[in-house]
Amino acid sequence: MTTTRLGSHVPFSAITLALIGLSAVAWTGTVAWARSAGMGAMPGTMGMDLMAFVAMWSLMMMAMMLPSVGPFVGVYQRTITEFRLPRLVGLGLGYLVVWAAVGVGAFAIATWFGDLAAGHETATQVVAVATFCLVGVYQLSPLKSRCLSHCRTPVGHMLHYLGFQGTLRDVRAGFSHGWYCLGCCWALMVLMVAFGVMNIAAMVALTAIIAIERVWRHGERFARIIGAASIAYAVALIFVPELAPGLDPGGLMPMQDMSAA
Repeated sequence: MTTTRLGSHVPFSAITLALIGLSAVAWTGTVAWARSAGMGAMPGTMGMDLMAFVAMWSLMMMAMMLPSVGPFVGVYQRTITEFRLPRLVGLGLGYLVVWAAVGVGAFAIATWFGDLAAGHETATQVVAVATFCLVGVYQLSPLKSRCLSHCRTPVGHMLHYLGFQGTLRDVRAGFSHGWYCLGCCWALMVLMVAFGVMNIAAMVALTAIIAIERVWRHGERFARIIGAASIAYAVALIFVPELAPGLDPGGLMPMQDMSAA
């Protein structure tokens, strides 16, 4: 009897648990990968080629982003009346395709940052300061606010997604939402390069920030606070460059030692 009364809430609970479970698996894989390869707060791509980097990046995005897409998936699944599981899988694939594609761009940026850190200490500091300033300005921008609003209140966009037709309609919906999600989070993801792409502590902090922005009732105000904090952090980097370990030339030494071994 209880199951019947609460039946409308069961799918949402099951999906939430599934997303948390998938995120936990991805976190486990990411941490294991980082430890086995001796990675962490290192500059650049940490010796990985493009395919390995994109695979690692995709795993990281699963770990970091899945917990915060729960509200969107929860609303979307209520619009599905048949073939729910395969259609939700299609939605997830469309979403993850966006972040996997971003991994290609992240590889190029990380490669450039790594080369910069190898022999241009002053330029590295300038880039670090500029990076945090950029993040701060974007966090305070109308575009950030618009994308965040989409992620916080997806109900208003369901009619658009429901208009998609064909077998790939759910993939298209996930892909479309992924772009809004990218618009919301791309600047924060740039900080992964500044802190070190496999810096687990930075990953945890950014995951918390992204989740709080999306689910807390004061999330939009919190996003602006993060923007102001990023600008303050940029000022601090002028005096303490080591606060951006992912752009610290000294971080290259462990990789060189590893390669020699």
